[in-house]
Amino acid sequence: MLLALLLAVAFAAVRMRDLFSVVMLFSIYSLLTAALFMDLDAVDVAFTEAAVGAGVSTILMLASLRLVGRSEQARRRNPLLALSVVAVTGAALIYGLSDAPLLGDPNAPAQQHVAPYYIQNAMADTGVPNLVTAVLASYRGFDTFGETLVVFTAGLAVMLLLGSGRARDNQQYGSEDDRNIQRLVVRALIPWILVFALYVQFHGDFGAGGGFQAGVIFASAFVLFDLVHGHRVTAQVIPAHWLPRLGALGALIYGGVGLCSLFVGQPFLDYAALAQDPIAGQHLGILLVELGVGLTVFSVITAIYYAFSTREQLR
Repeated sequence: MLLALLLAVAFAAVRMRDLFSVVMLFSIYSLLTAALFMDLDAVDVAFTEAAVGAGVSTILMLASLRLVGRSEQARRRNPLLALSVVAVTGAALIYGLSDAPLLGDPNAPAQQHVAPYYIQNAMADTGVPNLVTAVLASYRGFDTFGETLVVFTAGLAVMLLLGSGRARDNQQYGSEDDRNIQRLVVRALIPWILVFALYVQFHGDFGAGGGFQAGVIFASAFVLFDLVHGHRVTAQVIPAHWLPRLGALGALIYGGVGLCSLFVGQPFLDYAALAQDPIAGQHLGILLVELGVGLTVFSVITAIYYAFSTREQLR
């Protein structure tokens, strides 16, 4: 049922010419994908998809529509070449799937290689009940560090292209009473959103969550505040020029944990070197690197939103 709904939404998005409707369909697509991940017991991935895909990405695309308009322009080129490329690529992917193992096949290479070791030894090696966090933040900590740097670099690229944004008042819609109700509701919601983000940040060792998800939730709180109160008020809470520095601080915290391991003669990002008890060192290291990830993700997403939402509409 979920796969059928995904196909229907994707087909509708392709056929639509009203870009606002397309953005809403993409948001629905992300929610359905999150539900599909939940059905596959991939809770952490579902969490990220719901927060990023259905939440922040939708806001960023709506901000883009404000710049370019909501109607798709008429095609000026023959789409047959693009259709041919997509058809050949799709056929190659379908052919490749014919050799892929079935979902959940116990004899699949992924189930026979390192997965059994992670399942059997993650708790003893790291002391972290959440296997996903143990793999991403400890066993594959170097890869996650690279992903954090990629996120930070992407934010810098957007700010170099669009600027960091300047404080100005948002365009307001509705009556003054409507806006007062919106402000009242948002002020009641934001503290709970921030508390939940802190829970996700520091509970990722034991349940779904971690720095990536917490950073997105933090950013969504400030985006919601900005949508209702305007850029001038939001800039007093967190100025735009702070965001690149916070993003860099997050990456430095992550890299600094690795350097601490090197200084005591251990491999880069070997958290066991951070304390006399290796398990305590693992907990401390994962806590610090997740904090770095959360800072970087929050800063980059907020900076990208500032860059899009503060630009003048294109003519």
